Amino acid sequence: MHYREYAPHPALAPYLACVWAARAPGGAHKHRVLPDNCVDILWQDGGQEGFAVGMMSSAILVASERPVRTLAVRFKPGMAGLFLATPLHVLTDQRAEIDQLWGRSDADRLADALWTSEAPERARLAIIERELLRRLRAARPDGGALVRQALALLDGSGGEVRVEALAARLGVSRQHLAAQFREHVGLPPKLYARICRFRRATAALDAGGAPDWAQLALECGYFDQSHLIHDFQQLAGSTPERFHFSNREAA
Repeated sequence: MHYREYAPHPALAPYLACVWAARAPGGAHKHRVLPDNCVDILWQDGGQEGFAVGMMSSAILVASERPVRTLAVRFKPGMAGLFLATPLHVLTDQRAEIDQLWGRSDADRLADALWTSEAPERARLAIIERELLRRLRAARPDGGALVRQALALLDGSGGEVRVEALAARLGVSRQHLAAQFREHVGLPPKLYARICRFRRATAALDAGGAPDWAQLALECGYFDQSHLIHDFQQLAGSTPERFHFSNREAA
């Protein structure tokens, strides 16, 4: 499977983690997508509608029956709402057709521009970026400054800041912080922090070697190994050992 990420247009860099393209081969197969604290919008060839994929609270299996080309953008946490103009909790663990979010006319115009030319994939991604830039110019301020401060603290700590301490540092109640996360992120702050720690653990496993599970748990911000195991079961649908083995087999 071909997969490649590109740096976004400089004006979109504060909002996008990347733009990306993929080509999946033909034949029935599935691949696992892990929660990554990001929202993506994907466009695929073959006449399908573009669609947004909200924040994920656990892994999903994506099935493919035919060759598929995908062009997509991945938003940084807390940034998708500027472009989708909807509270992000309505997209959590869901997908929404882009025509429902942007309107049929704009959705069709963009799809036609993406799939009726023979432009290279990076040039096609630039078409999406131009649409996002147009929407950014028309966007209203989203009032998410508090959430962005909270996200910076959570990401900077790798998910180790406790929600109570985070709310106190920001001078707000836990309830207010949770409501802001619901609207601007799509996940509760505690779950967001758990996924931060989980991503640290999966990245460490990807680095290779035979892991010391107890040491890995401590290094990734877990209280102990049992909490690491629990999060892998909840977020990846697998024990850490089985996850590590399957990743090595796929490499």
